[in-house]
Amino acid sequence: MQERPFCFRIGHLLPYCMSDSNTTDFTNPSTFILLGIPGLEDAHVWISIPFCSMYVTAILGNFTILFTVNTEPSLHGPMYYFLCMLAITDLVVSTSIVPKMLAIYWFNSREINFSSCLTQLYFFHYFSVMESGIFVAMALDRYVAICDPLRHSTILTKSTVAKIGLAMMLRSSIVVLPYPFLVRQWPYCRTNIIPQSYCAHIAVVKLACADIRISSYYGLFVIFCVMGLDAIFIALSYTQILRAIFSLPTKDARIKTFGTCISHLCSNLAFYIPSLFFSLMYRFVQNVPLHFHILIANIYLLMPPVLNPIIYGLRTKQIQERLLQLFTHKGT
Repeated sequence: MQERPFCFRIGHLLPYCMSDSNTTDFTNPSTFILLGIPGLEDAHVWISIPFCSMYVTAILGNFTILFTVNTEPSLHGPMYYFLCMLAITDLVVSTSIVPKMLAIYWFNSREINFSSCLTQLYFFHYFSVMESGIFVAMALDRYVAICDPLRHSTILTKSTVAKIGLAMMLRSSIVVLPYPFLVRQWPYCRTNIIPQSYCAHIAVVKLACADIRISSYYGLFVIFCVMGLDAIFIALSYTQILRAIFSLPTKDARIKTFGTCISHLCSNLAFYIPSLFFSLMYRFVQNVPLHFHILIANIYLLMPPVLNPIIYGLRTKQIQERLLQLFTHKGT
């Protein structure tokens, strides 16, 4: 008996077809197909322009932060060490995703090896959780600096900062390690086509022809019980910080002290709000066009790496002064 092909269409793409034998024996796909933005294939080149510009901005901005802190001894303090960790995290997150994304938009290079997809998935989620932990460490730094300034240098020593960084790395490894194992265990008997620009955990497991509630629940656990607890800890820290600020005797002192926290608050909002919005929308909102989902996901991916160096560069006086010295020196 001749096998009947199994065909389906996504967006304006030509139909993809697989035989019946493929649909029942597809447990270990060698490759996945990343569609980019389904329905907007004709506009991929134009869509790539802002994303490429954002990526270049993120690379230049974060390398500038790293260079400035490294070359200026007065910036060798806990806050700037954490800022360097944040810059490295943003560089890895964006670089693990955007080059492949641009290859899809420019060269129609949609195939990605199964192992490469798992690697991309792991690095993206690992450093996202890592970034959340770094924001907690930065909130702790601001809390000690404002609420207990006399002990700031003795509490947050270089060794303590290094231990905090290692603890964040270990936590991220433990939290994210189940992701690739869960993805690998599911059978993929329907399709290997991911209607997205990169391999995110929930986007991959949705292709499985099995009960994926374990993966979905674990993803929600990471959002609410890991990153959610981070956000709660940050909120409690800033509640105490605001209490300390409002107890200062003069208005000028309150404004000056609060000014040291604005950049941290802006970065936290730029990270947590899009993250929560995208994660919940992708799981629970069904009546939103697919291309809107993908655009939001791509913007969420690039927003923190682009905004963080801009926010800290504009709001941190020491970084501004160091950059001004560098450019003035080169000019003369």
